[in-house]
Amino acid sequence: MAQKTLDDLFYETLKDIYYAERKILKTLPKMARGAQDPKLKAAFEKHKEETEGQIERLQQVFEIIGKRPRAKTCPAIDGIIEEGEEIMEDFKGAPALDAGLLAAAQAVEHYEISRYGTLSAWAKQLGLKDAAKLLDETLAEESKTDDALSKLAETAVNVAAGEKKAA
Repeated sequence: MAQKTLDDLFYETLKDIYYAERKILKTLPKMARGAQDPKLKAAFEKHKEETEGQIERLQQVFEIIGKRPRAKTCPAIDGIIEEGEEIMEDFKGAPALDAGLLAAAQAVEHYEISRYGTLSAWAKQLGLKDAAKLLDETLAEESKTDDALSKLAETAVNVAAGEKKAA
């Protein structure tokens, strides 16, 4: 059996994040519909548009390495999304719903940031400068989204979640 290389690991991880992004793309509209805060709803809708561009960049990275875009099931993102769906069910109509949705969204962002940071570092190591540039672009978007979600949590969503509804 041939020894696995960093090229192999890069490709496998690329398939993983490709699956994750496509799954996230399907989930964001549900999260937007479930959100009560208009700014959170808008953030989910904006991230859906960004995710479409991120998928296109991943397809370009596959092209750079001479492989067709393929997804590999990612149990990590499946679990994170499942937790978000549970929050939507368990907290529907509750003041804490948006705080839970936002936390689930940030768990997704942190997973993506980790993956894109790793893939970028490996692309640079492998001499894939064009791929690294594309991955860095997505990494910057994911970090910006995470920062925006943090600000929204601190200034509105968590505050609203802490208020008690009148009985």
